This record gives sequence, structure tokens and C-alpha cells, in this order.
Amino acid sequence: MSIHDLNPKIVKKLKKFGIEQKFLKAKALFEENPRHPGLHTELLEPKELQIYSFRIDLKYRAQFTVSTGEARIIDVTLHYQ
Repeated sequence: MSIHDLNPKIVKKLKKFGIEQKFLKAKALFEENPRHPGLHTELLEPKELQIYSFRIDLKYRAQFTVSTGEARIIDVTLHYQ
């Protein structure tokens, strides 16, 4: 599954947190296999919103939605926020 081009706001957050390279690695894993065990992909609550997340590292997660077979990153957050 491919990831839609990142919003400039997301790119700015990745730079602010200093995790651009970690994100690129996680993105490559996700595009190869969205259910890769290292990503810990999960459906967030409330489930009816259909927002998912995958692990960038132990501290950060990327939240995304899926439409027409493409993921769109909507936020990068601290894991235990």
C-alpha cells in the first residue's frame, strides 16, 4: 500500500522531532507490508472513525486513514499522549 505525499505540516513535525530517517524506514516497511510486525499497525478508538497508526519508533506513531488503497498520514504523535 502506498502512502500519499506528506502534508508540509507533517514534514515540519518530523523535522521538529528529529525522526525523518526513522519515518522513511517505517514508511518503506509500511509500503512493503502494512501489517509488518515491527510497525505494530493498529486501528484506533473510536473504531468507526477508521483511523489507524503505525510505529515510527518506541516514542512516536504515525496516524493515517486509508482510501482507495492509499494511506494518508494525518498526524505524527507521541505514542502515550
